[in-house]
Amino acid sequence: MSGKAIRLSKLFPDGANTVIVAMDHGQTFGPMAGLLNFTAAAERLKEADAVLMAPQMIRFSGNLFEGKGSPALIARLNWNTIHCEPWGYREACTVKAMSVEAAVAAGADLVLASLVLKTGSEEHDAQNVQVFAGLAGESYRLGIPLIGEVFPANDLRANSDEFHDYIKKTCRIVCELGADAIKTFYTGERFAEVVQGVPIPVFALGAEKLASELDALMLAHKAVSAGARGVVFGRNVLQADDPAQFLRRLKNVVHRSMAPEVA
Repeated sequence: MSGKAIRLSKLFPDGANTVIVAMDHGQTFGPMAGLLNFTAAAERLKEADAVLMAPQMIRFSGNLFEGKGSPALIARLNWNTIHCEPWGYREACTVKAMSVEAAVAAGADLVLASLVLKTGSEEHDAQNVQVFAGLAGESYRLGIPLIGEVFPANDLRANSDEFHDYIKKTCRIVCELGADAIKTFYTGERFAEVVQGVPIPVFALGAEKLASELDALMLAHKAVSAGARGVVFGRNVLQADDPAQFLRRLKNVVHRSMAPEVA
């Protein structure tokens, strides 16, 4: 069994699907609700299967990663302007923020890097691929699993068919560039096509805070029913009335296939 396979298996306790909580928003949003006290927010996530954060914030994670049964640690490696929503960036310029080696030294079990294509510039797209492929090469040499985050540029989400086509094709591209798993948007009734298009696990992200906790649980249920191996939720956990309680409900849906209404 390879080092990558051993580390990737940490996401799937007893072979079940995975619940990953993202708390890396501060590097593109600045201070935000649910993350103002980073250490307190982190320590409420002990029951997550994994937690995604900026590598430099690991030092502020309190006791989150201490002891048996603690979550796996996923570190984000690149910085992309498209995530900086408060400032309205649209060109998806991507830079390497940290090496895989440095992230592992900081404590990471897995790493994540985003790829955005169809930016409107072929040269720009190629540069984004170059950044992603370079990080994939580093992760391969060190035996560290790389999660590829597939994110759209411009207003693709407004057109459901075009958005689905982009997600399906770009997921295959990041797989062929070296990703070991994928974090991306749930695209609706045809999401199973996204999952079937790659031979690696696909995780559905939660994106913006949904209107209710039930809506978030329903999104998770639909994604897993379509073949996703888990979810990566951020604001829907961090900004819940009781993040730890909502996390347990989310695990009931994702791990145990419990109906959202029951959970």
